[in-house]
Amino acid sequence: MSLSIIIPTLNEAASLTRLLPFLQEQIGGNQGVEIVLVDGGSVDATVQIARKMGVVVLESKQAQRAHQMNVGGRWATAEILYFLHADTFPPIDFLAEIEAAVQAKKLAGCFRLSFDWQHWFLRCHSWFTRFNWDGFHYGDQSLFVRRDIFEAMCGFDESLEIMEDYDLVRRLKQQGAFVVLGKSVVTSARRYRAVGVFRLQLLYYLIFVLFRIGVSQRNLGKVYRLCFH
Repeated sequence: MSLSIIIPTLNEAASLTRLLPFLQEQIGGNQGVEIVLVDGGSVDATVQIARKMGVVVLESKQAQRAHQMNVGGRWATAEILYFLHADTFPPIDFLAEIEAAVQAKKLAGCFRLSFDWQHWFLRCHSWFTRFNWDGFHYGDQSLFVRRDIFEAMCGFDESLEIMEDYDLVRRLKQQGAFVVLGKSVVTSARRYRAVGVFRLQLLYYLIFVLFRIGVSQRNLGKVYRLCFH
């Protein structure tokens, strides 16, 4: 199996100093795995750190996650694309887990979710990500997809500033053979710490409902920004 790990970034220097060594340790001497970082114009040391560690760095003209991930997907050379956030650690044997799923004829999938903060509500929320239910799977859980399927679906919808990850997962599920793997990624709870667990999660639930009933991206953005002002 060949696999491209695609990481969209914007000022993620602090996260990359921990994530990239972890990924490189897991990859070891596997020549079939590459790391592709797509930067949206960082003003910190994000790009310098990645280049120093030998990671492929692509510079995006837009600081928009859907666009950045599509740029990475088009550049990547592997048969499997693995989209990963800079503040998220996949399980130690994530390569073997993904390879087993691909060999089992799965088109795409994600891991379960866990956080680096043992808040009871976050643990409860994470527990539900083991189920392959609509509305429970987003970019924080990372996403692997066969390259041919990603290209056939035209990748992420770049008209979406918000919910682009959920939109792609929903379309993949409509194609069938989407799997939630049995192990969990560990993602940062930094936004929950900054905003408040209940306030932020309520915002996420609200945005999901509004997106599903067809509220415009402009108005979704207004709702989202309310939580950070």
